[in-house]
Amino acid sequence: MSLRTRLTLALLGLPLAAWALYEALTRWPLPQLLAWLGQGHAPSPEMALAIVAALVAGCAVWLAQALLAPLARTARALHGAVLSYRDGDYSHGIAHEGAPRELAELLRLHGELGDALRVQRQQLAQRELLLDTLVQHTPVAMLLLNDAGQIAHANLAARHLLLGGRKLAGVRLADVQATLPPVLAQALGQTEDQLISVPGAPGEEAERYHVWQRRLPLGGQPHRLVLLRRMTRELARQEVAAWKRAIRVISHELNNSLAPISSMTHSGAELARRGELERVADVLARIGERTRHLHGFLEGYARFAKLPQPRVQPLAWADLVASLGAHATFRLAGPLPEAAVRCDAAQLEQALLNLLRNAHEAGGAAEAVQLAVAADGADWRVQVSDAGPGMSEAVLAQALLPFYSTKRSGTGLGLALVREIVEAHGGRVALANRREGGLAVTLWLPR
Repeated sequence: MSLRTRLTLALLGLPLAAWALYEALTRWPLPQLLAWLGQGHAPSPEMALAIVAALVAGCAVWLAQALLAPLARTARALHGAVLSYRDGDYSHGIAHEGAPRELAELLRLHGELGDALRVQRQQLAQRELLLDTLVQHTPVAMLLLNDAGQIAHANLAARHLLLGGRKLAGVRLADVQATLPPVLAQALGQTEDQLISVPGAPGEEAERYHVWQRRLPLGGQPHRLVLLRRMTRELARQEVAAWKRAIRVISHELNNSLAPISSMTHSGAELARRGELERVADVLARIGERTRHLHGFLEGYARFAKLPQPRVQPLAWADLVASLGAHATFRLAGPLPEAAVRCDAAQLEQALLNLLRNAHEAGGAAEAVQLAVAADGADWRVQVSDAGPGMSEAVLAQALLPFYSTKRSGTGLGLALVREIVEAHGGRVALANRREGGLAVTLWLPR
């Protein structure tokens, strides 16, 4: 029987029972029974009402307790089941036999919910175990930082790279940064994607890393995910491929120039033999044009391959910026430092001009190209930024390689030459996509 039917019968039965009891006390059979026994008169209507009211009140209390008992038992059972769910125990079952129809259906559905949650929890635990295994054994170093700057999670690669294999969970990032090379420590303290070069031991090649960072909410709290991918081998492989590509380009250009020169030389000799000297001058002019083109082509590669050691001298930033302004348009972000930079003026100007030209060719507004110079600890930080589309991760990882270019007619020497010049000065270069859009190329030079 359903709970509604029980309640309906109780509400209808109580008035009928009260009326029947009142009639029994005042009309029949109690008055007749008392008269037959000679025990006096029947109770007055007022007394009969009082007796009926007392008995009905008692019955109402009893009925209320009887009707609410299944609800109370169900509420206690559901309360215990919810507490078990909160503690992660989904095996708590509730028997529903003998319960009212509505409560029995509710308890049955609750049992099915517990079974579904238990299965989902098992599947989730298996997926978490698989994911943790993949994360722990990936060669990419992974760090998860909470908003307080503490490391919430670190895989094996991150532990070996940053703290010699010791656990990093719960350690403050600032404490880890204090033990790292300055380049790597500075990259972890920023929030942009970067390609950095970490100097190795004397006689060893520098290690290059691609630093990828993203903000994400986790458990309702902001976190930062940092991935450090070792790019040294990949870049070395790409560098070999770039050299092969450069050799093919040079061979193609030499053949395109030498074949016409050889043909025109033969034609000039034939014209001279025939005595048509007026046409020989035209042939020689075309030979000279092809020769100058070939010379200019090879000179660009030669400048990169034979970059001289920088002759470092003090140079005022204002003089350098004024010289750059005569060749490129840009906006100066912030005041210039008064102290001078020690550099090879011609080489540093060439590096910055390359960056400014690239910024203008990026496709953003010309007035958005800006140059910023500031002191950064023991270094000068020089940044050229634009408002173009930025770089994809694949391009960002290879942009500093010689002969790598995404332009149809590019030589791939611009950024590679910048890197060579900056590293020859004892500095470093980092590329990063800006949050507001565009690319920022940052140079650090010793002060």
